[in-house]
Amino acid sequence: MKNYIKHDPWSIIEEGFIPEYNEISESIFSIGNGMFGGRANFEEKYSGKTLQGNYVAGVYYPDKTRVGWWKNGYPEYFAKVLNAANWIGIDIEFDGETLDLNTAEVSDFRRELNMREGYLQRSFTAKMPSGKVVSVITTRFNSLVKNKIGAIAYQVTPVNFSGTAKITPSVDFDVVNADSNYDEKFWVEQEKKAAEGFSYVMASTKKTDFWVATGMEFHVGGAFDSSGRTPNEREKYVEVTEAGSVKEGEAFTIYKYAANISSMYFEKDQLVKVCAEEVASASEIGFDTLLDEHKAAWVQNWVKSDIVIEGDVAAQQGIRFNIFQLNQTYTGQDERLNIGPKGFTGEKYGGSTYWDTEAYCLAFYLATAEPEVARNLVLYRYKHLARAIENAEKLGFTDGAALYPMVTMNGEECHNEWEITFEEIHRNGAIAYAIYDYINYHGDEDYLIDYGLEVLIGISRFWAQRVHWSENKGQYVMHGVTGPNEYENNVNNNWYTSKMALWTLEYTLEGLKKYEGSDKLKSLFDKVNFRGAEETEKWEHILDNMYLGYDEEKGVFLQQDNFLDKELMSVDDITKGQRPINQNWSWDRILRSCFIKQADTLQGIYLFEDEFDIETIERNFDFYEPMTVHESSLSPCVHGILASKLGRKEKAYEMYLRTARLDLDDYNNDTEDGCHTTSMAGTWMAFAKGFAGMRVRNGELYFSPSLPDQWQGYNFHIKFRGRNLGISAKDGQINIENESNEALDLYMYDTKVTAPAEGSVSIEME
Repeated sequence: MKNYIKHDPWSIIEEGFIPEYNEISESIFSIGNGMFGGRANFEEKYSGKTLQGNYVAGVYYPDKTRVGWWKNGYPEYFAKVLNAANWIGIDIEFDGETLDLNTAEVSDFRRELNMREGYLQRSFTAKMPSGKVVSVITTRFNSLVKNKIGAIAYQVTPVNFSGTAKITPSVDFDVVNADSNYDEKFWVEQEKKAAEGFSYVMASTKKTDFWVATGMEFHVGGAFDSSGRTPNEREKYVEVTEAGSVKEGEAFTIYKYAANISSMYFEKDQLVKVCAEEVASASEIGFDTLLDEHKAAWVQNWVKSDIVIEGDVAAQQGIRFNIFQLNQTYTGQDERLNIGPKGFTGEKYGGSTYWDTEAYCLAFYLATAEPEVARNLVLYRYKHLARAIENAEKLGFTDGAALYPMVTMNGEECHNEWEITFEEIHRNGAIAYAIYDYINYHGDEDYLIDYGLEVLIGISRFWAQRVHWSENKGQYVMHGVTGPNEYENNVNNNWYTSKMALWTLEYTLEGLKKYEGSDKLKSLFDKVNFRGAEETEKWEHILDNMYLGYDEEKGVFLQQDNFLDKELMSVDDITKGQRPINQNWSWDRILRSCFIKQADTLQGIYLFEDEFDIETIERNFDFYEPMTVHESSLSPCVHGILASKLGRKEKAYEMYLRTARLDLDDYNNDTEDGCHTTSMAGTWMAFAKGFAGMRVRNGELYFSPSLPDQWQGYNFHIKFRGRNLGISAKDGQINIENESNEALDLYMYDTKVTAPAEGSVSIEME
């Protein structure tokens, strides 16, 4: 665990330059606006270790899957999130010497991500090898208001010299992905022009034929005596050098404006024109006004989604960091987009969405955004249903059975690991549950018949074909799966997967009964060739006769059939220095061990907690949690929620802090690859569903708040069925403020109370 980020309630702050942590910082300090974003790379040249990364939403490359033994049904490609044009570059020379923080002596280094107002600022003093000393302050943001624009103000002060200078802003499309095979490049130049004013490069992706035009303008203010500009071009690259002279102690500032324009939104022959217009408009508006508008937009974001924690700066910083990243990663404006595992902070894992979106991220957007944002997330899967059916057909399933991909860009499976692609089928259950989750929260009942049931039928058909009858057990079983615990592969009867299958069948049957005889249901049956009783009777038979592993002696659900045959140990038994085990043990050793990567059986207990008494939840938690190494970023939040429910305040706090500061403190030694964007929503869940005890049951809102001993109080806001609610806990009191003009009945510790219109209700904390 690293601990070099200064604790601050509203900012992420790094004081002092630590080159070996630079790639970690590049991830943590990333910025985006839902349409494009990038890592916190330096504007000036840096010859040290860095992971260059700028990303445009929705753009990807289908890299050929490479395996030694091709398997039927294997995905044809692995979708890479592509590194796009580096638009931030501003090289600086003084008397022919380049400013490079890798070769300079750096002091007074400070990097700050201002989360309240959404901008990145960096300052430092650098003594170059010649002895020249410069002081730099640079501010950068990707506008939420003009979401095609990024802007930089780069201020330089020559501290101990006067002389000649060259300023060279650039746009560089000659980029490579860190995970490229044989350093392959994925962009093809279509057009470019370097000019004293607007300069640009337009390139297209191989195979997928996405086109992106990235352009720039800049001007220099302050004490810079210009002698003219020189444009320069090379392959997929443009730059403009402005030469001049500078004076000791007198500052000058470079203002750079750039735009990324994608063929997802404009015709290819219009990209350069739109890019030029956007950049010209930004330049005319000016940096300060653009930044003020951007700050105001962030203020509105925080009004909707802020969580205030009193008395614990580390916890406060952690939750705001996660909320900040979620708000800048996905805005819900385009139903074709989704939430990638790294957002705009890195390219690892590929794909635009995993099951993380439905299982973890949806809850945040349900409660903090307008209903159409969450609706777009579930519609994303509806619009990929045909591809899900194709994915299932490739594996031998028939009759409209649907298997949603583990990883995708366009609905087609594009993950290249056997145990994930073929076996981790529990993702189907998460996608089905998300339909219920959305309808239950927002009350959009029409969604079920208009869209949801069609998806549920496809998924239910898959489950009905994926199970088989065991003569030995006299029950249905499900073999050859991988549950959420990826430290076990190809197991039989993973309890969580089987439980999700049963729930999906039951929910689908309930939906069919609800609309029985309706014209819409008849139309749907015709569309999907539904076979009526033949299918429903099979589903009901599975529901009545499905095997779910349970050990009577221990009183726990079996994660899989042979789990108790393992050598059962606690995480505390792992030799010091061997964690994380995925970086120290062989895969063979991990698979044979009892150690659990993330919540598996406990994931199901979290989702269906109302089916179990508190003693059952406690027994399963006490059995599985001590064996869990939490080496998935998705793990601590579920354990924190269950710990809160069980009254385990210290464990709940431990798990909350681990998920809230997972990236800030680099718990799993992998933040350098990018932040764990989807687990950030898990942090919100750990707070709202854990400490606040928030649930929605049968369309009604419940709270059972608790307060960690480390906190003096907390407050947060949610949207629920047209009401804006403020919830606070402090001094032994829970207060619900209803900011809307309609009263709301809700439950506090299972007692029904009314939050009056534009009023509040308070009760004592239990």
